[in-house]
Amino acid sequence: MSETPILECRRLGIDFGGLTAVDEFDLTVGRREIAGLIGPNGAGKTTVFNLLTKVYKPTRGTIMLDGVDTHGMTTVQVNRAGIARTFQNIRLFNNLTVEDNVKLGQHNHINYGLWSGLFRLPSYWREEKAAHERALDLLSIFDMQDMADAKAGSLPYGAQRRLEIVRALATEPKILLLDEPAAGMNPSETAELMENIRKIRDTFSIAVLLIEHDMKLVMGICENITVVNFGKIIAKGTAEQIQNDPVVIEAYLGKKEA
Repeated sequence: MSETPILECRRLGIDFGGLTAVDEFDLTVGRREIAGLIGPNGAGKTTVFNLLTKVYKPTRGTIMLDGVDTHGMTTVQVNRAGIARTFQNIRLFNNLTVEDNVKLGQHNHINYGLWSGLFRLPSYWREEKAAHERALDLLSIFDMQDMADAKAGSLPYGAQRRLEIVRALATEPKILLLDEPAAGMNPSETAELMENIRKIRDTFSIAVLLIEHDMKLVMGICENITVVNFGKIIAKGTAEQIQNDPVVIEAYLGKKEA
C-alpha cells in the first residue's frame, strides 16, 4: 500500500437535530487495501457511507479523497472524483437490461455530445461500441456476460447484488464502498464473492471498504477492520485483534452479568 491513503476521515461527525449519529470518526484506507467497517445494527455504518458519498453533509470533520478535501462536493462530484458504492437495498433499473445498467455507470466517461447522439454521428457509434465492449468486460468479472440482454429485475437476488457491484465499477472508482454485499447470498455465493472482491482489488488497483454482517467474510478478507457502536469507533485492528477485543465482544453479545 502507498504511504498516501486513498481515503482519510478526520473527526467526522453528523447531528440530526439533537441526536448525534456519528461522532469523532477517524478512518484511513490505503491504496489497494481491503478494509472493513462493522458494528451492531444501528451503529452508524451506513450513515458513514452516506457521509463519504455526500448523501448527507457532515456537521463537522474532514473527508480527504486521494489528498483532496471533498468539502462542498455533491454526490455526483464525489463519484467523479473516485468514490463508488453499492446499497444495502438493491437499487437497479429493473426494466432496463443488465448491459444498460452497466452502461449507465459509464456516464462519467461518455464523450459524445447532444448532437452526436441525436443525429447518430460516427462519434456516437464509436462511443457506443466502446461502452458495449466495456460493459461486457466488466460483466465477465462475475461470469454474467451471457445475461447482458436480460432485464435486471428478472435476475436472481444474488445476481442482482453482483450487477450492482459491476455498475459501481463502471464509474472507474479509486475506492469502492460495498454495503452488505453478501446479504441474501448462500455460503457458496459468499465464498465466491470473497474471491471476486480480491480480484476486483487486484485487477483495478483500487481500495475496497465494506460493511458486512457475515463475520466469516469480514475476517477472511479485510486487512484492517474498524468497529463502530452508537456512532463512535470502539476498536480498530486486524481480524485477529478485533475477534479478541473484549469491547467488541461486549458490543455484539452484551455484557455478562456478575
